[in-house]
Amino acid sequence: MARASTVSLLEVSLLELRSLLSSGRARLIDVRSREEAAAGTIPGAVNIPVSEVESALQMEPAAFQALYSAEKPKLEDENLVFFCQMGRRGFQAMQLARGLGYTGARNYAGAYREWFEKEG
Repeated sequence: MARASTVSLLEVSLLELRSLLSSGRARLIDVRSREEAAAGTIPGAVNIPVSEVESALQMEPAAFQALYSAEKPKLEDENLVFFCQMGRRGFQAMQLARGLGYTGARNYAGAYREWFEKEG
């Protein structure tokens, strides 16, 4: 039983993501490749390919800003939501972020595929 509650804390549903975005309470990170993200992404998402997530989250804030044109997430950010195309890379990125101390790192399990089907 404990596993289910842990998973739900780590995962964001489409409904919850909509709510977080409309209230401005989510930082969204698209961990797909630049090509994938250029073809379409969730509004407001910052594209950081999964291969760069670990180094990006360890950058100085000014370097992060210069490279990604966005403010670097803070360790204490509550809803740092990662997503990819299907869910696997987003989960991997969330685990990396949590390993670096980002306690609010979560994965949008439905990923861009679900967003595009329901919102696109």
